This record gives sequence, structure tokens and C-alpha cells, in this order.
Amino acid sequence: MQGQLFAILFVTLCVGTLAEDEFLYKQFTDPERDAFYYGKFQEDFAWGVATASYQIEGAWNEDGKGPSVWDTFAHTPGKTHLNQTADVTCDSYHKIAEDVKNLKELGVNHYRFSLSWSRIMPKGTPDEINPAGVQYYHDLIDALLSANIQPMVTLYHWDMPQVLMDIGGWENELMHALFVAYADFCFNEYGGKVTKWITFNEPTVFTVFGYEIGYHAPGKTHLGWGAYRAGHIVLKAHASAYHLYDKKYRASQNGVVGITLHARWYEPKTDTDADRAAAHRALTGELGWFAHPVFLTGDYPEVAKELIAAKSRAVGLTSSRFPEFTEEEKQMLKGSADFFGLNHYSTSYIENKVDASLIPNIMSDLDYKASEDDSWDRTGSWWLRPVPWGLRRTLKWIKKTYGDIPVYITENGMSENDGPVRLEDTDRVTYYRAYINEILKAQQIDGVNLKGYIAWTLMDNFEWAEGYNERFGLFHVDFNDPDRPRTARASAKAFAQIIKDNGFIKVKEKSEL
Repeated sequence: MQGQLFAILFVTLCVGTLAEDEFLYKQFTDPERDAFYYGKFQEDFAWGVATASYQIEGAWNEDGKGPSVWDTFAHTPGKTHLNQTADVTCDSYHKIAEDVKNLKELGVNHYRFSLSWSRIMPKGTPDEINPAGVQYYHDLIDALLSANIQPMVTLYHWDMPQVLMDIGGWENELMHALFVAYADFCFNEYGGKVTKWITFNEPTVFTVFGYEIGYHAPGKTHLGWGAYRAGHIVLKAHASAYHLYDKKYRASQNGVVGITLHARWYEPKTDTDADRAAAHRALTGELGWFAHPVFLTGDYPEVAKELIAAKSRAVGLTSSRFPEFTEEEKQMLKGSADFFGLNHYSTSYIENKVDASLIPNIMSDLDYKASEDDSWDRTGSWWLRPVPWGLRRTLKWIKKTYGDIPVYITENGMSENDGPVRLEDTDRVTYYRAYINEILKAQQIDGVNLKGYIAWTLMDNFEWAEGYNERFGLFHVDFNDPDRPRTARASAKAFAQIIKDNGFIKVKEKSEL
């Protein structure tokens, strides 16, 4: 999970495209917007929580696991808050039973977790398999199924084997085939038990933060091209893995494969054509970079290609910094997902800003400026302000842009800072109730094909470069205790009640049940 990408997007749309989406940007006053809505989700609605392998497992060098890029990055002084690492973190590698017990306490029917590539394949390839790592995930999946909880498995949540980074990571075309080989092994090994797969989590974030600005592993600062090149290879790897599953495993395993993308809602700061155009291109930049190829055209938005090509020529380059797909690759990409995974946390105001004096890089390709409303509440993360109506608008935009694709909210939650233990987290209770109410409106009023809601996160964990300073957990974790005890917060009980009710029931209706 990372929401701070709102300031690092790249796509520009012209003002001339506004008419078809004009309704999105004149809703400054909406009588219905903040009204609480009562109702229930469908009976088969997916309720769950999410985690990621590096953030919770620990056991970083146990039982044959190889080092990942995040092991290397976090062990480098100055890269994380107080030089903290995830060497132990929540110790979930040794606590399957306790984690599943807490999942049962919440009443979820899905658990989204990721596989550690380097725990399964220490050298990054199927030539060397780690039996202990393979068995760990079998044990976890079996425990979930025994508790009537369906696994939703992410293949890649940022912790690439370090040995693959040594050959260039996602900037190396070899990663396309290497990822497909890894996916093939996982589909074959676990596909008889797993029917919901996610190829990549938030590729916009890990390519920009990892290959463009160096804030995350692997810490590269290849300004102007690193994220574009890495993202290009990620997209091809995703599509190839999808088609592999479709051709080799779908008939026998009857599963689905999607991809999870991050998006904030972008509201124009003023009701002017310039700011409305900027908000539109910012949102398209967040989603369109990866969503357009997968869910729409098989290619990047034309305006993005034209803009980046023009900015490349302006600095004397003979070709665009933005890679191009072949016709065959476009056909492979188009329609290469069974569902849209959406991670959403917050909203920003957007205003038009063009500055030709900036050195060409991913930030200066944007032509917009993001800000927040001072009246919006603060959380433990500078980039996260609770703005519940932004999620509904994001879902409506996805439906309008990409059609009736099934959508899962695969992450949504709020943070607090490390400090005295605070179990009565009423602000988080308010956040969850408000955001879940907005998705209910999106489904039942706006007709969004919403299939499930997965909260971030089950428990406090290692929040990447922020270490243990930002806590998103429904369960508090005591990282000062070697046993890493988990304790339910008030938000865990509130979320469990929403799940039990399958939505929101008026008090009178409850009393009649």
C-alpha cells in the first residue's frame, strides 16, 4: 500500500475531451453525497483483509529463503524510518494459527496475501525450489480453507528476489519470462486451492518509487525513463501470465486472474476548464498508464504517448522516453484481466500547472499540481486524508471508462502514528463506516459491478520506508514483545459488525431480526 503517488503521475489530456466527462467535475455540491445510505450487499460479496509477505512474515533468512530487494534496501542505513527492517516484523511465518484465528474473529470470507518469490525460489527461477517456503503457503492456504476463508493470492507485492535485481530487475526484458515461469509454478502448485489471483500490486507505485525517485527498493533514480521502462515490462509480464493461466489452468482450476492498481480521486481545485482538464489527466495518469492497456485498448492513452514524445524531442532525444508496444503485444494486453483490483485511500485537489523549465522526468511530464483541503482530517500518513466520497467517484469513473468490469476494492484503510497503545480507534471506525458506505452507494445507486471489499490491513506491520511509524492494523501488534502479540482494536469489532450485517441495517430493522 502506498497512496502518496498523487504527485507523481504523467498523462495529459486536452481540454477538448472534457465534454463526455463533464459531469464528473461539477459536483462541488451534491445533496446526496454525504447522506448515509442503508442497505445490504449481495450474499456472495467478498469481505476480507489484506497483507503482504514482506510486511508481515519475518523469517527473512530462515528455512532456505533467499534475500529480496526489500531485505537489501531495509538493511541499508538511511533507507527506512529509524533504520527499521522487516527481519521479524509480525512473525507471521511462525503464526499461521494465530493469524487465522483473528481472521475468523473478524468474520471475513476472504484473505488477500502475497507470496514471497524469494521464499519459494531463492535464486528467482524454478531451477531451485525451496520446499520449506512452498510448504509454508500450503499450510496457510489449508488453514484458511479449513476456516471457510478463501485465499486471494498476489504473486508480486514488491519483494523481488535480490538475485534478479542484480541483473537489472524490472528494467531488464528477461524479467518478462522470469515472472511467467514463477507464475506458472505458483498456478500449478496452488491453483487447485486458489481461485482468485492478482498478478501485481500497484505497479505505478513500485516502478515510480523504486526505479524513478529511489524512495523504495531497489532505490534507483533513473529519472525520466526508469519507471516507464519498468512498467512496460511489468505490463507484458502480467499479460503473459494471464494468458498462461487462461490456456493452461483455467479449464481445470476454474479461477480468475486480475491486477491491482492504485488510484486517488482527483477533484478539480476550481471549476475552470484548465483545472477540470488537469484533474482528468491526473486521474487518467494514475489509472491509464496500466489500466488502458489491460482494460481498454491494449495500449497507452494516445495523449500520453504524444505528450511524452514531444517532451522527449524538446530535450534533443531522437525517440520517446515512453516505450511502444508492438501490435502483437497490444493484442496480448487488451482484455488481460478478469477483474479490476482497486487500492484507494484518499483524494486530492488538482490544478493546472505547466512549467517547461523543469528537467524532463516523470514529475515534469504531468502539468498539474496536487493539494489537500485544510478542513480534511489528518491521519498518521501525510498523504492520507479521509475523503469518503472520493472512492465512490473513482468507482463511477472506472465504470464509465472501462465498462462493467468486476471490481474488488483490494485495499482501503487509514493509519495512525506509532506511540502509546490506542485500541479505541474511533477515527478508524468512522473511516471504515464512511468508505464502505460509499461503495454501497456506488454499487446500488450507480450500478458499479462491485464484487468485494478488502481492508488494509489485518494488523500493524512494516510499512515500507516508514517502518513501524505508520500503523494501519485492525489489530494492534506489540513490536517490543518478542512474541508479537496481536490485540483487536475497536475498528476490528466495528468491521466485524459490518461484515455480519453484510452492509448497514437501521437499528429498528436489527431489532426485528
